[in-house]
Amino acid sequence: MTKTFHPTAVAAVLATSFFAPASAQVGQAAIDGCIDQIRAVGGPDGQSGTVISSEYSEANSLILFRDAGNTVWRCLVSNGGVVADLSVADAADDGGGAMAGGAGASDTVRVQFTSGTSGAELTDSLLPQESRRYVLGARDGQFLYFRLAANGPGMTYAIYNPDGSVLLDEMMAAQEYRGQLWQSGDHVVEVSNTANGAQSYNVIFGIE
Repeated sequence: MTKTFHPTAVAAVLATSFFAPASAQVGQAAIDGCIDQIRAVGGPDGQSGTVISSEYSEANSLILFRDAGNTVWRCLVSNGGVVADLSVADAADDGGGAMAGGAGASDTVRVQFTSGTSGAELTDSLLPQESRRYVLGARDGQFLYFRLAANGPGMTYAIYNPDGSVLLDEMMAAQEYRGQLWQSGDHVVEVSNTANGAQSYNVIFGIE
């Protein structure tokens, strides 16, 4: 079911219910820092929810909250609003039988280039221990370029040929790939988040 996103309505929900129960000791800047990070990586469910506990610290305050999909997030944030760590404390069933952020969770995205172009860039995010498979068609003899621009540690990728064999073993995000293909068909780039916290990232594809 398609849901219409209304920024004004979301802002109102965040202001009135999402973090309303937070302790008075936890500063607004810290709360706002968690809001921004959750909205960036939490998907549609992360746009609203309820704080279930908060603990003030002079260094990093601890905030636990449950989003609209019933996933509980653990946020360590400085009083200035800088998020030191964001992780899933308790993953919830997404209603379709898959655990949101559960270990080994994976899905597939078909990469399509705009007409007249030979590349594409996508912005995405992954929960801890989650992976995503990007599928793109290419021919034997063409060159594939791939770059994983991660916004944190623990992001890796691997590339597979159409027959399922390994084209490139698991690599860290800092290492980009450029190489000639030797099979025709759907090639798969699998991006994984091996860290303990949610990660946002960009993926850049090119075929020549």
